[in-house]
Amino acid sequence: MIAHDLVVISLEAWDEVWRRNQHLVHRLLLTDPALRVLWIEPSVDPLHAARSGRRPRPGRALRPGPSLPGENGTRMLLLEPTKLLPRKIDRGQDLRWARHIAQTARRIGFERPLLWMNDPRGADVLDATGWPAIYDITDDWLQADRTAAELARLHQHESLLLDRCAQIVVCSPALERTKQRAGRTTLIPNAVDPETYRRPAPRPHDLPVGANAVYVGTLHTDRIDVSLAIRTAERLAGRATLTLVGPNLLTPDDRTRLERAGVVLLGQKPVMDVPAYLQHADVLVVPHLVNAFTDSLDPIKVYEYAAVGRPVVSTNVAGFRDARDDRVTIADGEAFADAVAEAVPAQWRFPDRADRPVPSWDDRARQTASVISAATGWT
Repeated sequence: MIAHDLVVISLEAWDEVWRRNQHLVHRLLLTDPALRVLWIEPSVDPLHAARSGRRPRPGRALRPGPSLPGENGTRMLLLEPTKLLPRKIDRGQDLRWARHIAQTARRIGFERPLLWMNDPRGADVLDATGWPAIYDITDDWLQADRTAAELARLHQHESLLLDRCAQIVVCSPALERTKQRAGRTTLIPNAVDPETYRRPAPRPHDLPVGANAVYVGTLHTDRIDVSLAIRTAERLAGRATLTLVGPNLLTPDDRTRLERAGVVLLGQKPVMDVPAYLQHADVLVVPHLVNAFTDSLDPIKVYEYAAVGRPVVSTNVAGFRDARDDRVTIADGEAFADAVAEAVPAQWRFPDRADRPVPSWDDRARQTASVISAATGWT
């Protein structure tokens, strides 16, 4: 059997919070017995950790991947590099990082793998190796709030990727419009595992007592409207709790402001625990900023929320505003807080109304496999 080798340059570590690429790679491993994967995690920055008051540690280097449902993990390796110095001091770090990935791939027997990039920084690996490549775009980082130097670097990386990748995958219609390259661009939206989300789960022990307006997703200032969340929590006072579930990348100041307003932050949860928080919510909320960056997204929570059939209140953001779903209310500003307050206590309980068709990751993995075949000739 001829091996199918895949190097994934990921924006996230492989952890218990599964994002798009983890779902897709898992399905690809299950359906392609010849597939081997080297998953490149973001570099660990011990110096930045120390300056931020956290305990510094080196990257975990090369190690076996996790045991996955239906697959024992022996065909996937993880690589977590270490970033020793800031880029402005160490000008050669990006090239050394790219060469380290190439050397590691050769050491484990990947001679000419397919390069799958979710992180635009993967352009340095493509430039150093010339491997066949796919650019999987999930966010328009050129629209995010970044320094001028970061935006210039992102623009350089993305220009190279859009010009030289054999295939380009986008997750939203907005990205399809702005990143289109004739004959090489495929729209593959996000999805969910409907059966997993519809399997009844016990109420989580840390979900606050009483009614809850629940948000599930990464807490990041690129997405979350902190001021809107605070106004919503204050509007709910005495009636319900605004509960945020997911990795917390907010500043300490924003976290303090939220907690003072009565918001409960539960932190990240393993992927298999997430459905319980959604099922037991009175209302699911999306207090997102409305801007060019969020307009580029296809939020996975669109599908997660739809799978459990709970009522939803969202700002006027991509995915939700186009849902054509009578369970979804679109509102901004004070109207958002009012709509959330009107939705508690719950008008119906799970599993009522959790019966509509929702796209699955199996569907998306089949589309992805077709794109990979077009880039590599694998069958």
